[in-house]
Order: sequence, then structure tokens, then C-alpha cells
Amino acid sequence: MLIASSSASGAMSMGSLLIWIVVMIAMFYFLLIRPQKKEQKKMQAMLSEMAVGDAVVTTGGFYGIIIDITDEDVIVEFGNNRNCRIPMRKSAIAEVEKPELASSETKEEKTKDEKKKEEKKK
Repeated sequence: MLIASSSASGAMSMGSLLIWIVVMIAMFYFLLIRPQKKEQKKMQAMLSEMAVGDAVVTTGGFYGIIIDITDEDVIVEFGNNRNCRIPMRKSAIAEVEKPELASSETKEEKTKDEKKKEEKKK
């Protein structure tokens, strides 16, 4: 009788151990793997939507403008003198900003600033 109860408690502890392992794997998936895959998809979409004339920031922190695109590489122009053109991999691009988006944001900011100035004058 003692042997039967010890084997039953062993089976219960084995079942609870399996449940904890499944819970831990699920936590790792939802906290680590899934967000990383979402970020990779977002980065891949950003890189595939790049176009000539877009402003970019490289992983090294340099700001430039794309002047040519191939399948795996881009040529980025850095600086104001327009003579510094560097070919680099698309994976070296950290951020992309569309020129029409940037200009519309600055226009919105200017109109907001003008409205605030007019309100202050009144």
C-alpha cells in the first residue's frame, strides 16, 4: 500500500513538472521570440519600401540620403557637399524617413506654431 501511494505521488509530481515546463516555454515564446519576429518583419518591411531620395540613419548613426538601390546594397550620400557617397548593405540601415512625410510634418508644426503665436497676440 505504501508503494502504490508513492508511485501515485511520483506521477503527480511528474505531471506538475510537465505543466511547468509547458508554461515556461509559452512564456519564453510570448516574451522573447514573438516580439523579436514582429520587429524583424517591421524592419524587413521598412527596408523593402526604401526608395531613392529617402533620408536614412545608418546603424553607425550617420544621416544620409539614398541615391541608388540594388537588391542587397544601397548607395547613400552623406553631408552637405554631395561628394561623399558610400555603398552599404541594406541591413546597415536603422531608420528610413520618407521625404514627403518629413515635409508634411514640418508644415504641420509650422501651422501649429503660427496659430499659437496668433493666440498669444490676441
